[in-house]
Amino acid sequence: MLHDGQAAWVVDPGDADPVFQALAAHQLRLAGILVTHHHADHTAGVAALRAATGAQVYGPCLEKMPEPLVRLGQDDTVDVLGLAFQVIEVPGHTAGHIAYYCTAVDDVPVLFCGDTLFSGGCGRLFEGTPVQMLTSLEKLAALPGNTRVCCTHEYTLSNLRFALAVEPGNQALVAYQQRCLALRESRQPTLPSTISVERAINPFLRSSEAEIAASAHRFDQALCASQGVFATLRTWKNQF
Repeated sequence: MLHDGQAAWVVDPGDADPVFQALAAHQLRLAGILVTHHHADHTAGVAALRAATGAQVYGPCLEKMPEPLVRLGQDDTVDVLGLAFQVIEVPGHTAGHIAYYCTAVDDVPVLFCGDTLFSGGCGRLFEGTPVQMLTSLEKLAALPGNTRVCCTHEYTLSNLRFALAVEPGNQALVAYQQRCLALRESRQPTLPSTISVERAINPFLRSSEAEIAASAHRFDQALCASQGVFATLRTWKNQF
């Protein structure tokens, strides 16, 4: 949720109840809803929130979504509380997945990336291809390093266990896992991450690194030869 003390916007409300609770607790009016893709855990709360508040809904132009909504594609912008959020098309997890990027929220860039990029991982390829997902992740990795990565699932610790199996010699990754373990032990979220952190520790942004390529080759030499390191990593993670 983003708010200015009066109006609020929410991203990917898979459940309306926590949103209603937050609106009541902070005495906010819901003005808008941003949706990144069509999966129910990102859209199931939309209808109830829209019916109760009249909030405008925005979502991807290429996916079946809860109507009515404003449909968005690459380089469209949305005004959120006076802030311009740019739409980035990031197919892979789903065919029409989009992300929302603003150059400055409290002077820091912010990315709402749905299920495309997670801390230490990326989304499963339910509808897209490895090439599409790799291209999408490269778009996000090119954003400024201080960009806050606001993904939609707290999968960090499980992702980092896989990342360490792939790149055990990455000392930045080892240190990051320790920080995240401490956060979770104190019941704090590991999120948001940053683009610079993900460039340093996320194997799906680092598939050109020699240690990662060697690990992928050991996992499945034939798959690595035919489909490449990134596709092999995603197949490996599915089975991990």
